Amino acid sequence: MDLNERLMADLKDAMRNRQEVRVSTIRLARAAIGNEAIAKRRPLEESEVLAVISRQIKQRRESIEEFQKGNRPDLVAREQEELEILLTYMPEQMSREEIASAAGVAIQQVGAQDSKDFGKVMSRLAPQLKGRADGRLVAEVVRELLSQ
Repeated sequence: MDLNERLMADLKDAMRNRQEVRVSTIRLARAAIGNEAIAKRRPLEESEVLAVISRQIKQRRESIEEFQKGNRPDLVAREQEELEILLTYMPEQMSREEIASAAGVAIQQVGAQDSKDFGKVMSRLAPQLKGRADGRLVAEVVRELLSQ
């Protein structure tokens, strides 16, 4: 079952079970996927669907951060619930140690010496970890390794 089919099946289940937050979250994700498909004028591939969901996750994380600054625990809770629903559609996320290991290999491959080579390392590493690790965490780990 591909991701679009899974989203549709989960939407139907959520509607049957009257899970309002789950229904609205999946509908928003499907709408974003549909808009992307319209913009590209073709059906999306699995990796492109994952990229759309990844953007949705990033938006939720940023919203949570802003709502916490604005002291809105009600909205933080709603966004957190939506984030957890979206994360179920992403592949297994890598641990910090796995990211550090992959970053170490990338640093050796490009021959990075210090923080000036950050861009080279990230350009090598980002495609490998796309969808499997949060970009902020990857950048943080790479910076740490390059500063040592």
